[in-house]
Amino acid sequence: MKKNEIVNLKGEKVSDIALNETVWGITPNDAVLYDAITLAQSAQRQGTADTKTRSEVSGGGRKPWRQKGTGHARQGSTRAPHWYHGGIVFGPHPRTYGKKMNKKERVLALKSALSYKVQDGALIVLDDLNLKTNKTKDMIKVLNDLKVSKNILIVTHELTDNLILASRNIPKVELLQNDEINTLDVIAADYLVVTKEAVKAIEEVLS
Repeated sequence: MKKNEIVNLKGEKVSDIALNETVWGITPNDAVLYDAITLAQSAQRQGTADTKTRSEVSGGGRKPWRQKGTGHARQGSTRAPHWYHGGIVFGPHPRTYGKKMNKKERVLALKSALSYKVQDGALIVLDDLNLKTNKTKDMIKVLNDLKVSKNILIVTHELTDNLILASRNIPKVELLQNDEINTLDVIAADYLVVTKEAVKAIEEVLS
């Protein structure tokens, strides 16, 4: 079992926690991790781009000139693709960019992301995260005491009103409940701050 420090909101060590190596200490699978990140990013794409084909653009119902005798090439519609204001050929249409990935691969990807955080020394386990106020400056003080900066992912077992209000206006701070944790957010974070209750809950699901 891997051991990690448990600290309080002042950044002081209070005890140790044994991390389940099957969750936090595996050899990361980069290929599966890449696929999971690609899948998550693809799912965020709206896919709403749309162009009109020659059957959808307005006008063009009348043949522009007679078939023969004008000296021009024959034309059936002013809305053919080669005409100005004509339809678009092979243009984008609404679609989904979602991909598929089986459950075992999803779990392996998340375990790989969590293991990377442990290897990089970017995992901070908190004794608790119960804030007495909902002031942003109090949350900033907690983060400063924990010596974390840049992109921070906070995972807790329970989201309280004080915690939500205190953290929502801080740039590059993401707050999730333990059942919402995902590969993309873990990888994107420079520091992963997790309460000890959330650690146990994550291990129950992934181990």
